[in-house]
Parts: sequence; C-alpha cells; structure tokens
Amino acid sequence: MTATAAAWALLALSLVATALVALLAAVATALLARRDGASVPAALLRAGAAFGATLALLTALLALYLPWAAAVA
Repeated sequence: MTATAAAWALLALSLVATALVALLAAVATALLARRDGASVPAALLRAGAAFGATLALLTALLALYLPWAAAVA
C-alpha cells in the first residue's frame, strides 16, 4: 500500500493526540496525589507511572485500530 500525505497526517495527529492525553493523565494524577498528601517526589513518581501506562495503552489501541500504520512507517 502506498502512503499518502493524508495517511501520514492522520498518523502524526493520532500520535500527538495520544501524547497529549497521556500528559493530561499524568498532570491529573500528580495533582490528585499532592492533594492526597503525597510528597512531591512521590507525586511525580505516580505521574510518571500514569503517563507510561496511558501512553502504552493508547499506543496499543492505535496499533490495533490503525492497521495501515505499519505499512506507512
């Protein structure tokens, strides 16, 4: 399958949206952890775990629902 500009744009937009959702989850986790009384390092550790888990999950979903992504990259 040939890669068109639209396919590249959709893939790039999907990856950016995935990163932004993961970042939003990390920020929300850090704020909730601090509000719960966790120290700053503990809150950052929880935020990093949330970021990594969200990014891994959404990337796996993208790989599942965008089967042409392997052909583009």
